[in-house]
Amino acid sequence: NNDVRSEQEVVDVGADEILVQVRVLIGSLNSIFKRLFDWQLSGPDYKSTKGMSSPSTQFVTSRRMGVYEPLHQIGMWEDPFKGLTSQHGIAATTIVEVDGLDKPDYTSNESVGPSKNDQEASIPNEKVQRRLAQNREAARKSRLRKKAYVQQLETSRLKLTQLEQELQRARQQGLFIGSSALDSSHMGSSASLNSDLAGITAFEMKYGHWVEEQHKQNGELRNALQVHITDIELRILVDHGLKHYHDLFNMKADAAKADVFYLMSGMWRTSAERFFLWIGGFRPSELLNVLMPQLEPLTDQQLLDVCNLRLSSQQAEDALTQGMDKLQQSLAQSVATDSGNYGSQMAAAMEKLEALEGFVNQADHLRQQTLQQMSRILTTRQAARGLLALGEYFHRLRALSSLWAARPCEPA
Repeated sequence: NNDVRSEQEVVDVGADEILVQVRVLIGSLNSIFKRLFDWQLSGPDYKSTKGMSSPSTQFVTSRRMGVYEPLHQIGMWEDPFKGLTSQHGIAATTIVEVDGLDKPDYTSNESVGPSKNDQEASIPNEKVQRRLAQNREAARKSRLRKKAYVQQLETSRLKLTQLEQELQRARQQGLFIGSSALDSSHMGSSASLNSDLAGITAFEMKYGHWVEEQHKQNGELRNALQVHITDIELRILVDHGLKHYHDLFNMKADAAKADVFYLMSGMWRTSAERFFLWIGGFRPSELLNVLMPQLEPLTDQQLLDVCNLRLSSQQAEDALTQGMDKLQQSLAQSVATDSGNYGSQMAAAMEKLEALEGFVNQADHLRQQTLQQMSRILTTRQAARGLLALGEYFHRLRALSSLWAARPCEPA
């Protein structure tokens, strides 16, 4: 009996030592696993996948990966030592309790999400970024709308200018056709009607090219005056500009043969240019008044020559104006007098109307002589500045006409 008792005591002592070692081992493993779980919770992988899966899903995943399985296996060790520990009041549920206490800690740690402060800090940043993106998009759309509006205005202005030119041409052709049709009904000359219409159409086309060439010459003169080229080169440009006006006078002479009334009416010019019209063109004396401020300073001799030129131009203008007044009175008397012979009366009136062509040619000759005399009085650079000022003056009148035609009309 003593031997059996001693053997039992040895077994009990051995079991106690084993239980102590098992408890120490379980505590060490629990601390290790707890640190491992804390490290996983604070690691980048856990943070990146936190918003993509629920805590329960992460728990199952960790079980499958073998992170939690050692604790489960240790819990199974209670069977071999169940009989040994029951005699000393040590329940095997201690291991299960330790295991059970560890699981809630792990589950609660898994469910821990971003802190409240982090959430509150991230929300304003997202709002600011979203607001900045919205502001940039609104500014970009505003710039696009503004650019489209400016382009639309420019396109509308060009269309209005083209419509004005087409309307003027239609009016000119309509007036010419109407007057020529009336004449042909009395004269019976349809061939003359077609010839005159072709002459006016050709003049309109040539005059359009003449205006474009004048604009080009203005740019050349402006650049030449800015870069200070030699007087010889500048003289070539001045002579070219004077010849350009000489070509205009020749075109007007051909148009006067086709229809002098059309030429004198100024329908081939813009509305603002027609306001200053005098016998189919500009007054030389008024043009000198416009150019004088652009030519200063002038020498005393130049001032004297310009004053004499202005005086002679005014005298020639007065003579032509008086001749036009007398022609109007004579024509009115011829048409108003009832001579009883309608054919002879109209023939006399037609002879007087033919004098209109001479008045237009004389007025253009006076304009040409005034330009040539001014080029002789002035130096080469002064003449270049004068031609440039003259071209810009007519260009501004044409621009004023376009603006006037494009103005918003008030409702009637």
